[in-house]
Amino acid sequence: MSLQMITVSNNMALIQPGFSLMNFDGQVFFFGQKGWPKRSCPTGVFHFDVKHNHLKLKPALFSKDSCYLPPLRYPATCIFRSSLESEKHQYVIHGGKTPNNELSDKIYVMSIAGKNSKKVTFRCTEKDLVGDVPEARYGHSIDVVYSRGKSIGVLFGGRSYIPSSQRTTEKWNSVADCLPHVFLVDFEFGCSTSYILPELQDGLSFHVSIARNDTVYILGGHSLANNTRPTNLYRIKVDLPLGSPAVNCTVLPGGISVSSAILTQTNNDEFVIVGGYQLENQKRMVCNIVSFEDNKIEIREMETPDWTPDIKHSKIWFGSNMGNGTVFLGIPGDNKQATSEAFYFYMLKCAEDNVNEDQKTLTNSQTSTEDPGDSTPFEDSEEFCFSAEAYSFDGDDEFDTYNEDDEEDESETGYWITCCPTCDVDINTWVPFYSTELNKPAMIYCSHGDGHWVHAQCMDLAEDTLIHLSEGSNKYYCNEHVKIARALQTPKRVLPLKKPPLKSLHKKGSGKIFTPAKKSFLRRLFD
Repeated sequence: MSLQMITVSNNMALIQPGFSLMNFDGQVFFFGQKGWPKRSCPTGVFHFDVKHNHLKLKPALFSKDSCYLPPLRYPATCIFRSSLESEKHQYVIHGGKTPNNELSDKIYVMSIAGKNSKKVTFRCTEKDLVGDVPEARYGHSIDVVYSRGKSIGVLFGGRSYIPSSQRTTEKWNSVADCLPHVFLVDFEFGCSTSYILPELQDGLSFHVSIARNDTVYILGGHSLANNTRPTNLYRIKVDLPLGSPAVNCTVLPGGISVSSAILTQTNNDEFVIVGGYQLENQKRMVCNIVSFEDNKIEIREMETPDWTPDIKHSKIWFGSNMGNGTVFLGIPGDNKQATSEAFYFYMLKCAEDNVNEDQKTLTNSQTSTEDPGDSTPFEDSEEFCFSAEAYSFDGDDEFDTYNEDDEEDESETGYWITCCPTCDVDINTWVPFYSTELNKPAMIYCSHGDGHWVHAQCMDLAEDTLIHLSEGSNKYYCNEHVKIARALQTPKRVLPLKKPPLKSLHKKGSGKIFTPAKKSFLRRLFD
């Protein structure tokens, strides 16, 4: 296992607890930002590009026939293939929280509509359900099992808001465990059926689930009603004959107590559990290997990574599975220092890079939780709490530039950059230069090439010029490239002024002739 620190060049504020990562043919995509998508990326999905331990988020595209996909935090996601032998796969997304703290009960299916060397275009469709429709929830799991040449989704666990009849002003955002029902969801026909299994007595959320052929294994999780993390290990087996499906559950020994852990697959028969919590606000620093042999599951501890002191001392952490045996982790920065980062990110590789891409076993885990104030105390959702930090979007391609006014929070932004050789703006010494500046220097986006940000102060702009530029939506250029802009501009057509003839200088009806001095004055006036 190797642990590498990752630097993030842009859009750091998007990486909040509750996000999801999706792996399409080795390319990782980020989904589930905390706020609503900005005009810079209306889809809210980004290419998660990591090169040389440097992360860059690039906006992704959706096809015109796609439905709108809201940014959902803490949803249940899984890979869906039409059959075990199929190489092409899609991602199923169910539930989750919107930026308005509303819970979703919808199912979305994401697939690749087209791609080239630079861009990937997604197609998103919404699936309508009939029958026993699962209530809106978050922190649950959804997996796909295969039996007798057919496939079906298995949904379990999660939390939901208490019924409206029990909600008061003080408990309006209070949540409760969902009933421990198992839902079988047919993605093709949109049918959902609920099953009550006697072995499942308590609702669980933020657990780990592993789908293997016709079986789903439920491991760990947190019971909000009892405030416990039981060591139960459940095996849910699904049989899909021609008639009604058969579902049975078995309680297995050898479980572990953990919630909000991250599960990644290292090979066809082996998985690694990273992170999570064993007690309230006490991280679980031990990693486990989950291996399968002859339909038997074994869980054992493994050698832990060489955690950095920052990770060891941090009370909270979050992350997601990048696929191919790699986990993305985040911890809060030391906010005691004026120049400290809001987050520190790491990439943990649990396997070599030659992981089999055609893995038949699918994984799922509830890897992170929510923010404080969104729900009741003593739940996993309060284990992750960060202040947002906004960084500018890339100004390339056909996307508009990042607009700071679009942000809903009042957090510190990443404007502290060196924009030109003569730039002297410093976070420790900066004072407002314009009366319109509040807590950050004004920035101008140069549209030349791939685009870049410069300080208005370093451009020697007058304040009225800065206000004029900010009011319009046209492209403009910095001092270095303003000559290019002038060359591209088309001069406005100016109509020539009409000069009155000399005879018009005679005063009509008077019979008098103007003196030469008066004629000269009138010529200057009309000219």
